[in-house]
Amino acid sequence: MSAQTVLYDIPGPKARARNWLYSVLFVLVLALAAYYIYAGFDEKNQWAGALWEPFLKGSTWSEFIVPGLLNTLKAAALSIVIALPIGALLGIGRLSDHKWVRVPVGAVVEFFRAIPVLLLMVFAAAFYAFYTDIDAEIRPLFAAVTGLVLYNGSVMAEVFRAGILSLPRGQGEAASALGMRKTQIMMTVLLPQAVTLMLPALVSQLVVILKDTALAGQLTIGFNELIRSTGPLTGLYGNTIPTLIVVAIIFIVLNLLLTKFASWLENKLARRKKAPRGAKPVHSAPSSVVLQRDDASGGAL
Repeated sequence: MSAQTVLYDIPGPKARARNWLYSVLFVLVLALAAYYIYAGFDEKNQWAGALWEPFLKGSTWSEFIVPGLLNTLKAAALSIVIALPIGALLGIGRLSDHKWVRVPVGAVVEFFRAIPVLLLMVFAAAFYAFYTDIDAEIRPLFAAVTGLVLYNGSVMAEVFRAGILSLPRGQGEAASALGMRKTQIMMTVLLPQAVTLMLPALVSQLVVILKDTALAGQLTIGFNELIRSTGPLTGLYGNTIPTLIVVAIIFIVLNLLLTKFASWLENKLARRKKAPRGAKPVHSAPSSVVLQRDDASGGAL
């Protein structure tokens, strides 16, 4: 019996015909929706070549799109680098045996998870404006990164906590039996194993960070990210829809690259856990070996 028949019943002729019909209907509905969107844009003359010509000019990319894209990548990279270790520390703190550590950390995580990231950015911008001497030119970047780190670090804390709790209890018990301290068990045994399990959820959160940088372009924050930097294009050429489509495509490409990198990293980590190629299995002693009894009779076993 094949593995397929064990996991699920092989569809019969009627089921295959029904599945084929559903697939055709889905494709038709998707095509109709795409045509409806295309016709709506065409009615508003949004597909006119004059609206797309600015994106064929190098000056459009060098003056508007590329600077905003670099700012978006800068804010996302800084937020990811800072939020990951903070999320790991908060997640481990929530698993602490000490109540004086576990309760405050839990309160911090729940507090920042409950506040919208845009509101955190606005509070951060006001804090840096009134209580610090940070230069006004880089203050929007600080506000954007602070909001993203506070929110996503709290969300990642729950991801780390869930990943560690998903491991079998025997992992920690075996390490404890070997005399390892709790910190050693967490850092060298549990956390490295949990990373592979948490990777899909972490990648999803990294994608959220990349997309949420667009919130920092609000007037109250004023960070010149990708969407805000392309705003003058719509004023110069009146091509709002084409500009937003180009920006959306850029975000899709960035998220696909991030997802591909995560898949590559996950496969690499999975290969490390496998036995090295060419390793020879350990064989038991030959059956011809005779073990001598250590007793007075001196007989063989």
